[in-house]
Amino acid sequence: MVQNFKTAVCQMAVVEDKKKNLATARSMITGAADQGAKLVVLPEMFNCPYVARQFPRYAESYPGGETFAMLSETAAEEKIYLVGGSVPEREGGSTFNSSFMFGPDGKLLGRHRKMHLFDVDLPGGVRVMESSTLGAGGQPTVIKTQMCDIGVAVCYDVRFPELIRLMALGGARVIVIPAAFNMTTGPAHWDMVYRCRAVDNQVYVIAASPARNTDASYVSYGHSMIIDPWGDVISRAGDGEEIITGDISQERIDRVRRELPLLEHRRTDLYGIALKY
Repeated sequence: MVQNFKTAVCQMAVVEDKKKNLATARSMITGAADQGAKLVVLPEMFNCPYVARQFPRYAESYPGGETFAMLSETAAEEKIYLVGGSVPEREGGSTFNSSFMFGPDGKLLGRHRKMHLFDVDLPGGVRVMESSTLGAGGQPTVIKTQMCDIGVAVCYDVRFPELIRLMALGGARVIVIPAAFNMTTGPAHWDMVYRCRAVDNQVYVIAASPARNTDASYVSYGHSMIIDPWGDVISRAGDGEEIITGDISQERIDRVRRELPLLEHRRTDLYGIALKY
């Protein structure tokens, strides 16, 4: 386990042209590596617009596909760990919202398929039905690396504390969550939810959003963040395209858990008891 390392989020602008998105991502990943980042994270649906009906058209099957080739090649070239945000992934007759993580040798280390699908009809006219085109994943994801164990989830997954706790109990010390909150949920809950997951589980949380495009049919909130185990935001983006970085400290995790040992104080003997009304 590496005691300290730098991480980065590439808050990139996403357009309808997949090749342009891949070129932008590659350029920003290289820029993050040039700043010393050893773990680089892209946003949710970084290679296509966040429009549910369009996901199947942009979907690729692993290991084929230009998106996976770019992620693998760039991770190897820059000798970094790379969480490729998320992309539409096709397998058989289904499409998934999937996050692929590659190591410094370019090899695939793990994949997380979004488990909780975002089917909502929000105030302000924001209506999304991911289940109309996407299937749901069925497995929490913790990936072992030489730096530390890293949990990966996607967007709406963050709203389910049980899932994030499972990853923390599974050894994750950093949890990466590519996400495209919108202009209703973002101002209301972005900071609150991500900081709560960090505090609840005493882990670093990395929230990676696309840049805001007010001309898009779905407008992302932006404001990517890196949050420490005490809930402090150590780096935050604005709403435009930019790279943010932050330092991960294993000692910081250990100190917070030692001084406030909440994970040790859980009453697992009681949590399975049904409430009586």
